[in-house]
Amino acid sequence: MHSGATTLRGLFVTALDRFKSQPAVTSGGSTLSYVELVRQANALAHRLQHHGVGPGTPVALMMGNGAEYVVADQAVLRAGGAKVPINDLVGQRESLHIVRDSRAVVAVATSSQLPNALEALADPESSVRVVIEAGADNSQSSRPGVESWTAAVGSGALAPPEVEVAPSDVGLILYTGGTTGLPKGVVHTQLGLTLNVLAHAVEIGFSDDERLVLTSPLPHSSGFHLQAAQLKGALVFVESGFDPQTVLERIERDRATFLFAVPTMIYRLLDHVEQVSVQRDPDLSSLRTILYGAAPITAERLTQGLTVFGSVFMQLYGQSEAPNFITRLTRDDHDPDRPERLTSCGRPSTMATVRIVDEAGAECATGSVGEVVARTAYTMEGYLGLPEKTAETLRDGWLHTGDLGRLDEDGYLYLVDRKTDMIITGGMNVYSSEVENVIAELDGVAQVAVVGLPDPDWGEAVSAFVVAGDESDLDEAQVRDHCRERLSKYKAPKSVVFMAQLPLTSVGKLDKKALRA
Repeated sequence: MHSGATTLRGLFVTALDRFKSQPAVTSGGSTLSYVELVRQANALAHRLQHHGVGPGTPVALMMGNGAEYVVADQAVLRAGGAKVPINDLVGQRESLHIVRDSRAVVAVATSSQLPNALEALADPESSVRVVIEAGADNSQSSRPGVESWTAAVGSGALAPPEVEVAPSDVGLILYTGGTTGLPKGVVHTQLGLTLNVLAHAVEIGFSDDERLVLTSPLPHSSGFHLQAAQLKGALVFVESGFDPQTVLERIERDRATFLFAVPTMIYRLLDHVEQVSVQRDPDLSSLRTILYGAAPITAERLTQGLTVFGSVFMQLYGQSEAPNFITRLTRDDHDPDRPERLTSCGRPSTMATVRIVDEAGAECATGSVGEVVARTAYTMEGYLGLPEKTAETLRDGWLHTGDLGRLDEDGYLYLVDRKTDMIITGGMNVYSSEVENVIAELDGVAQVAVVGLPDPDWGEAVSAFVVAGDESDLDEAQVRDHCRERLSKYKAPKSVVFMAQLPLTSVGKLDKKALRA
């Protein structure tokens, strides 16, 4: 048995046993202690092993947020398997593609994904041999190939299965959101994942008494924060989705210390706290960290957040290919007296190096815009079954992110756009983030997104989509006049569309593909 901490199994089997009866996870009104979590995870790991799961064997977690996900997450690493996490909002077509492409042999599914799991079980192109129905409390299932959760975790095994896991074994196949076509499987090894979870613990600085609120899907960024916090014996409140009132209750009543949120969630929480503050002063004193990422945040709303919550904000920048921490903007970096710094996503994290390169791969001068490339200790091995795409993305050890950015003289990274989101209008390059930041300055703008739409004269027309605040009487002319005053003529939007809300992807990111459609 591999006992070193160079695999997830080696790291977690030892670590979690230390916390005994401490509460581990609260979800759906009930709490599991660490000893209960470990016992259920070990039992499920034995069941996975019984169904052929060993080092590097893919296991699909087709699950929504809940305690069962936390148990299954631990079970896969204890069996030495490769986790294939599938967000429960993923549609039928994508879900079946992921299961087929990953060659998962077991699927653990909550009710929202159970029909997709059963389809995979019946599909001749799928490798799934058994479906474990998470949350099902019947001890026997009448459906062939389907096992209940109760039967799978019922033995309450005290020890994990005997298995030797190597640092080079695959531990995770994480599927990208797929802005075009079907998602790609991003392959990570046990060693890379171990270094990554330690990087999370170092960069975030979790304390021994941490209490996390996780509202976004655990199959994505939240799952990495979950694991890092477990190494410190944290209590994790796993919510089925984001609700600002529930988050405020966790902070006030349950003394939550940490919140992970995408900017849209922060905006909604700020609006809710503002409404509550009309009646009373909410007690936000327990909160130490609001970690955010996945999308740009406006400097105006961030400044508002610093006024409301204090110096608790931390930003991360990463990708599925190098999870979460390529750069980090620390709490101290969030200084209202340095507003330009609020538009940065920070300096390279402890285990990362960042460069800006031109189309030929040559390093750009300080302050010049080019593609962001990174080297980390936890960069992916490659894309599953896609050697050409891997070679295009990983070159000479550098991950080509597809993001455009610049570095300042102090080493802070400023993202200006996705390569695919840059607008070319009349032969001129327009970075959508620049236009978005200008529009966000206007009173009455709650959210804004800018995209390029096909135009017979310009090639692409700069087009703005705006969500106005409740009390706002903002109109298209005001937005366009404001942009003409502050931007070059070709950068000002040709059209402004007001919407009730902006479309989001299944992981809470702004869905610019949907806006273009």
